[in-house]
Amino acid sequence: MRILIASDAWRPQVNGVVSTLERMTQAASEFGARFEFLTPQGMWTAPLPTYPDIRLAITSLGKVSRQIDEADPDHIHIATEGPIGWLTRQYCLKRNRIFTTSYHTRFPEYIKARVGIPEPWSYAGLRLFHAPSAAVMAPTPVIGADLTRRGFTRVRLWTRGVNHALFHPRDNSVLDLPRPIFLCVGRVAKEKNLEALLGLDLPGSTVIGGDGPERGSFERRYPRAHFLGALHGEALAQVYASADVFVFPSRTDTFGIVMIEALASGLPVAAFPVPGPIDVVGPGAGVLSEDLRAACLEALTIPRESARQYSLRYTWRESARQFLENVETSRPKRLASRMKQPEFVGGA
Repeated sequence: MRILIASDAWRPQVNGVVSTLERMTQAASEFGARFEFLTPQGMWTAPLPTYPDIRLAITSLGKVSRQIDEADPDHIHIATEGPIGWLTRQYCLKRNRIFTTSYHTRFPEYIKARVGIPEPWSYAGLRLFHAPSAAVMAPTPVIGADLTRRGFTRVRLWTRGVNHALFHPRDNSVLDLPRPIFLCVGRVAKEKNLEALLGLDLPGSTVIGGDGPERGSFERRYPRAHFLGALHGEALAQVYASADVFVFPSRTDTFGIVMIEALASGLPVAAFPVPGPIDVVGPGAGVLSEDLRAACLEALTIPRESARQYSLRYTWRESARQFLENVETSRPKRLASRMKQPEFVGGA
């Protein structure tokens, strides 16, 4: 099956949406699926207000339509709710094409945190966007249930994976800092709630990996914390394996791939008991508590082997299997029967 994925998020952006699409589509090749991407690459772009390093495409329905026609896909999946997503949605509705969508980012919570727009207003726009979708793919059961409660329909699970060959426990540390080392990796932005971690009175060292609009401000306000900047690949894997606890202070993420990267590296997780961590972090993997300091200290008692073992349930192969199954079941049987059927197997 040839699948076109329309996404406003793509390289050089570094975020969970881009990582998910890249890793999942690579794994899906095992099932015989082939992918084309409709992204801002090759288009005029403009910076997203308050996020200058995130650029949105400036394009037209005609240009998007020509790219989709040239790709001639069997199925269209819309990954994001930006300009490319809306134009692809318009194309599908005009051509009476079946399409699926996915919910990656809790934009209503982000927008409220940054500019104060009430969440119900933003959710109304998201409901409108996803309403014609044959399947709205959510990353966790809790997020899926929340979307259903808010009036979204045809919500299905599409989980995430981790590269266990890259992220794994290591003997040598690249962080020469007082221990214990409490690490957080992610975008340094207001909606990530990093102040909940940076304001804690913790022993040892607090380390932040990542970049973003608030980095300069946080470095000035929290001089005791160590800011490493953006990390990728092997350098990121080494930092994970060099820490003692991974702290995830966000209250707005839908999943948090960084948590399972940390777990695969043998790093127990401390987080708030909110959507995302509730589904991702189970017994033996970390500690969830509204008292984040207590969660950090208790997580120090969890063996690294336990965290690593827990992470093995998350694979990109299973993520790909779920995605393709959602696509197949969203299509009319008379059309789906003509497609090559993936050999779906049990979860990892």
